[in-house]
Amino acid sequence: MARGDLFPPLEPYRTGTLAVSGLHTIYWEEAGNPDGAPVVFLHGGPGAGASPTHRRFFDPRHYRIVILDQRGAGRSAPLGEIRENGIPDLISDLELLRSVLEIDRWLVFGGSWGSTLALAYAQAHPERVKGLVLRGIFLMRQQEIDWFLYDMRTFFPEAWSTFVAHIPVNERGDLLEAYYRRLTSADPQTRMAAARVWSVYEGACSTLLPSPELVSASGEDNHALGLARMEAHYFRNNKLSPEAALLENIDRIRHIPAIIVQGRYDVVCPIRTADELHRAWPEADYIVVPDAGHSAMEPGIRSALVQATERFKTL
Repeated sequence: MARGDLFPPLEPYRTGTLAVSGLHTIYWEEAGNPDGAPVVFLHGGPGAGASPTHRRFFDPRHYRIVILDQRGAGRSAPLGEIRENGIPDLISDLELLRSVLEIDRWLVFGGSWGSTLALAYAQAHPERVKGLVLRGIFLMRQQEIDWFLYDMRTFFPEAWSTFVAHIPVNERGDLLEAYYRRLTSADPQTRMAAARVWSVYEGACSTLLPSPELVSASGEDNHALGLARMEAHYFRNNKLSPEAALLENIDRIRHIPAIIVQGRYDVVCPIRTADELHRAWPEADYIVVPDAGHSAMEPGIRSALVQATERFKTL
């Protein structure tokens, strides 16, 4: 089926919260067919949280759609909490949620940071993954983090100028550390001001053509705080070891069916990274959308992702 757009809006049939540590509680929901093929949606960021639109990538007649907000994001609590928040923790949360929901194996769908987490989870628990749909590939390497902090100005100099202007000149040699100090400040106004600038910067760079709606949504308080604090925390404190671990461990998941969707003009997660993943994993289907940036809501990206979930109906 060559469906070209999202499925109609739908409400979850079940929602809940799950205590995953003494500090963190995560939000989760299920929508679609309670007896359908399980699929879990992993949002980006880290820290962006999920939205009702994310349910619509999946045919609700076929899929049992599981969506969660990762630690510190969205409706999970505490919002923006960076303690006890690392890649192994998020992998453990997925396994706990899968067990609580009594799901044996599921399709894993993740974009941007969600692609990072999907790959890390699949490599840790390949026996639990029926397939992977990955979008806007990010592999958590220093070169990708540096690109975000400094080199997106190549294409978005105006947005980068606003991003860097928030930091005094004498601190601009290490933008990550400068933002991290502000995002973890004891002063709520300092935290919020830095979070808005960081989040709007990312939103402004996420589409091929300007999207005032996305930029406006990026500045919303809860979204900005969760996104900016989590991204700065993960960029600073959650480096993979070795750095290229997600590429080097592809053999663990080489047998798992996968579809990689990448915008040709994705500036937030440039196509070079997706190309490296494809070359390491030629067994995975690789779809380059010729007229798209980073956002999952770019028309061509959206269409390719829906077509991917349609293809996985036969898995």
